[in-house]
Amino acid sequence: MVVMDPRKMEKKMKNSKKASFNIGQVVKHKYYPFRGVVFDIDPEYANTEEYLMSIPQKIRPTKDQPFYHLLAENSETEYIAYVSEQNLEIDDSDEPISHDELYNFFGDYANGTYKLLDNLKN
Repeated sequence: MVVMDPRKMEKKMKNSKKASFNIGQVVKHKYYPFRGVVFDIDPEYANTEEYLMSIPQKIRPTKDQPFYHLLAENSETEYIAYVSEQNLEIDDSDEPISHDELYNFFGDYANGTYKLLDNLKN
C-alpha cells in the first residue's frame, strides 16, 4: 500500500471535513477492542457498499467524513482496518504498536505518534 502524497490529500480534502487524526497517530476504536496507527486517510468513504452495510447499524457511519486506514491489532491478531472518524478516538495508553508492517511505513515513536519514513514523504 502507498501512503497518499500529503499535498494531494490536502487538495482532495478541501471540500471535505478536516481529518481529526494524522498519519502516524495511534488511535483506538470506540466500540471494539482494537487499536492501530493511521497510515492513510480518505476524506470520505471509499469502500464498497457491502462493507458499509456489514457495520452494525447502531455504529454505522455516514459516508461524508474522513475514513482511516489503520495498521490495527488486538489481543489476538493484527490486520488492516478501515474505520470512520466517528468510531475512533486517540489512544492515550502510550503503548507502541507491534504490527508486522509498521516499520515499512514508520520509524521513531514518541508521544503517541510514529514518524513517517523519509522515503514515503513527498
